[in-house]
Amino acid sequence: MLHIVHHNDYVAPPPKRGSFAFDKYRLVIEAVKELSEQHTAYAPHAMERHWLEAVHDPDYVDQVLSSSVPREKERRIGFPVSTEIARRVRFTSGGTWLAAQLALKHGYAANSAGGSHHALADTGAGYCVFNDLAVSANRLIAEGDVQRILILDLDVHQGDGTASLLAGRSDIMTASIHAEKNFPVRKARSTIDIGLKDGTDDVEYLKILSGHLPAMLDEFEPDLLYYQAGVDPHVDDRLGRLAVTDEGLAERDRYVVRQARRRNIPVASALGGGYGQDHMAVARRHAVSMLVMAEENNRF
Repeated sequence: MLHIVHHNDYVAPPPKRGSFAFDKYRLVIEAVKELSEQHTAYAPHAMERHWLEAVHDPDYVDQVLSSSVPREKERRIGFPVSTEIARRVRFTSGGTWLAAQLALKHGYAANSAGGSHHALADTGAGYCVFNDLAVSANRLIAEGDVQRILILDLDVHQGDGTASLLAGRSDIMTASIHAEKNFPVRKARSTIDIGLKDGTDDVEYLKILSGHLPAMLDEFEPDLLYYQAGVDPHVDDRLGRLAVTDEGLAERDRYVVRQARRRNIPVASALGGGYGQDHMAVARRHAVSMLVMAEENNRF
């Protein structure tokens, strides 16, 4: 059974400027329904403003929620922040928080959006407005749901915003395995950063992951694993630079869940990146990723 968080407002009207494919989030939930009847969907609440302001600069939060983001910040984000997009990013942040609540009950749960790991304290960047991972992790610890969280970022791009927003915290560990020569040009400092060379294939990718993840889990002993499960390491991804296949992504996701659940650590995943001209093909990669992880969780 896949426990998946989804909200109709994840799909915002596409802005007049920018190339981000907002229809992906509708296609993802459609692909999940097509591929499996074994899923339960949950609708999140919008993340409360004070939790956004606990991580992001209050002036920036106000700019987003009032749809008055300066043009230079919108250029960094990649699209204008309309009223609909401002509403959307509150729900995606609430969805990542709800996925963690469900994971604590069921072992694994997924947000069908989120993973906005480039958003910084006072600006968005790289198609990311609010950093749902950082906001949700901070809230979970502040409210006493968990004491220690590992954020594992396997998107092809480094989680620079997450690393910056959570730098110096002893209760949240950030780990990013990414394409070294990909965006962002200037990397932040995660707790652990592993940059991969262009063209890294399944064998090398899984070797590196298996050489580091068990030690992270054993040494940090998190109460929850937040997993940025981007599918953009795929060989056909438009923005990827790596050469991981469908089979490689599936084995990656099984491995992450297996290692966590063997240690009785719940896993909550966020969608992360995936880009291509064929939006349905990208959506199916995301759907398969979540279903593979749910299947692996059912073994425990």
